[in-house]
Amino acid sequence: MRIVVALGGNALLQRGQRADAGAQRANVAVAVRALAALAADHEVVVTHGNGPQVGLLALQGEAYREEVEPYPLDVLGAESEGMIGYLLDQELVNALGGRQVATLLTQVIVDGDDPAFAHPTKFIGPVYLRSTAEILAAERGWRVAPDGPHWRRVVASPEPRSIVELPTIRLLVEAGVLVVCVGGGGIPVVVERDGHLRGVEAVIDKDRAAALLARGIGADALLLLTDVAAVERDHGTAEAAPIAAATPAELLGLGLPAGSMGPKVEAAAWFVQETGGRAAIGSLADASAVLAGERGTTVVATVPAAAGG
Repeated sequence: MRIVVALGGNALLQRGQRADAGAQRANVAVAVRALAALAADHEVVVTHGNGPQVGLLALQGEAYREEVEPYPLDVLGAESEGMIGYLLDQELVNALGGRQVATLLTQVIVDGDDPAFAHPTKFIGPVYLRSTAEILAAERGWRVAPDGPHWRRVVASPEPRSIVELPTIRLLVEAGVLVVCVGGGGIPVVVERDGHLRGVEAVIDKDRAAALLARGIGADALLLLTDVAAVERDHGTAEAAPIAAATPAELLGLGLPAGSMGPKVEAAAWFVQETGGRAAIGSLADASAVLAGERGTTVVATVPAAAGG
């Protein structure tokens, strides 16, 4: 089976955890144990989030504001894609023995007129108290928004339209290479009138980009792994209950917000609707069981009556 596995940014750097290289290496090692188990039996392509990391790079750039113009988000996205890709690549090579692994910097085309540029929703960087976030927003021209009990910076997250390096990814996959690509949703670019590519100030949602990648390479399944066990019905209430299986329409009908499981649900639903394949959302620790439909939330075109949960 050909599977695209999307690792959430919080699976690589946990909430509130110091963004040290050592902590990220340790988290990546845990992630790779789950990936190696999947790669033993399946054809795996890996993508990953970068929200905490790209936010950290932006903060580091602020320290040189007087000497150096802050780097734009497309460049920071490329830096984070290279950094996380390197850590994943190295751990995968160590875990998989002779298996060929390649990490590919990936550009993803967006529409320069996407309304998302006027309404930023994508969380990046660390969490703050509201008072601190509002001070930083005033000082640095940020937009900030609540993320659970905390506040974080938000940036534009336009819809991914196409993947520039998709033919190269296909060639590598067909050659039996385990590819790490479209990291952080890919580097956001637009196509100019002359056909040239230009980076833009945005961060693409990793789950939506992963769904586009999965369709583009003809994947049988899309696996969205995070630090949450499953999608819940009535989330945040006393009646909250995990959903074992659902159709795209059923999940989309939950109306989950952008700051929670909304993007994952939308990405999984879109992939299933577009391809007739299968998607699943669940915990990184349960990766193999999520793929098997034993844990997490499975998204399929038709759910047997006994499996709705």
